[in-house]
Amino acid sequence: METGESAGGPGGPDGQGIRFGCASFNQDSTSLALGTKTGYKLFSLTTVEKLDCIHESAETPDVYIVERLFSSSLVVVVSHAMPQRMNIYHFKKGTEICNYSYPNNILSVRLNRQRLMVCLEDSIYIHNIKDMKLLKTLLNTPSNPSGLCALSINHSNSYLAYPGSATIGEIIVYDANNLSTVTMIPAHDSPLAALTFNGSATKLASASERGTVIRVFSIPEGLRLFEFRRGMKRYVSISSLSFSPDGQFLCASSNTETVHIFKLEQLGPSGEDEAATWSAYVGKMFSAASSYLPAQVSGMMSQDRAFATVHLLMSSQRNVCTLAVIQKLPRLLVATDDGQLFIYNVDPQDGGECMLAHKHRLFGVDDDQGEGTESEGSEVTGPAQTYPSYAATAALPASGPVTATLTGYSEDGGAVKGEVIPEHEFAAGPVCLDDENEFPPVSIQKC
Repeated sequence: METGESAGGPGGPDGQGIRFGCASFNQDSTSLALGTKTGYKLFSLTTVEKLDCIHESAETPDVYIVERLFSSSLVVVVSHAMPQRMNIYHFKKGTEICNYSYPNNILSVRLNRQRLMVCLEDSIYIHNIKDMKLLKTLLNTPSNPSGLCALSINHSNSYLAYPGSATIGEIIVYDANNLSTVTMIPAHDSPLAALTFNGSATKLASASERGTVIRVFSIPEGLRLFEFRRGMKRYVSISSLSFSPDGQFLCASSNTETVHIFKLEQLGPSGEDEAATWSAYVGKMFSAASSYLPAQVSGMMSQDRAFATVHLLMSSQRNVCTLAVIQKLPRLLVATDDGQLFIYNVDPQDGGECMLAHKHRLFGVDDDQGEGTESEGSEVTGPAQTYPSYAATAALPASGPVTATLTGYSEDGGAVKGEVIPEHEFAAGPVCLDDENEFPPVSIQKC
């Protein structure tokens, strides 16, 4: 699943200068993208013991956003050098598909096989990924300095979620295919900190800046389905939320050393599906007594605790987690802001403390293997020079970039106010990926 946030600093170009600018898993958690001081790296996540670097680019320095479209060749990159410009590459060919410039700094980018979203602090741009044309501009959105938003990976609906308020935890759910608002969810009392959809886009998980409660809502109805308590002792900053591929589990990481995994379990009316554990017994006792307790107390007691946990060696300011199936077993993956990837085994039946399966160092020498991931990835050759440029495949003139200004469309029609979208170089033809094993944004063509 695509995670709710990226590691490595705030979702914008003003983050502190740590060793890498961002880390993000792709939509089905089969790849890890890493933005670095010199460019970006893409890793394959097909095995636990070995981390293969499938691509490394040193053409764009100080990358703080890098997003890959599933296992395709399409990758989106934004750097500190040009924080208002988004570049879209075909990394296997080493060519640029197109680029867009925006009036303010880009804070986050989300994409699926139908849509590409660019989030600024007070606006969101919705592009059609087939030709990169702008479809809609959501102007004057509530102040969103972290660029928080989520896009469903299920392209049949392409739901977009973003904050509906800067002061309380309201969520706007928007249908990016039909370009219309679906619902508004009053999720939390304090501002939002994390959002993510499950794979089928039937559920949306959220957390607030307090970080104590995580809630799950039905989509598109917006009804509260689950409520999980991460902890009561202190407020934390939740940096990442992610559903498992089957939607039965939800993981959450924060600026503490603990990563929580919650189980989304609907009990029958008689509770026969509930495990006969001490915690289940206590939960029933609290449930029976809830009618005699104040609303705030009874609500807190009825919240489910973590099904499984992981305790990292140290806390991080920001990390990113995901749940994936690797080599036919469920795993928890955590990329930390000190440049390490931890892979844990998850027991889907009993939960509890997850066991560390492997640790990979994303930079330098891996302490466990005695060899670095960079040496493993060095077998991958750089961008091939024999491929034709994208200009040749999409009928772009080879003499220079194509720039244009197009009338934008906001919620009120756009043309009334005469908004103009930023100057950009756009693809004049369909985006064409050359690997027939990929799922490209459009029907496969011969390039």
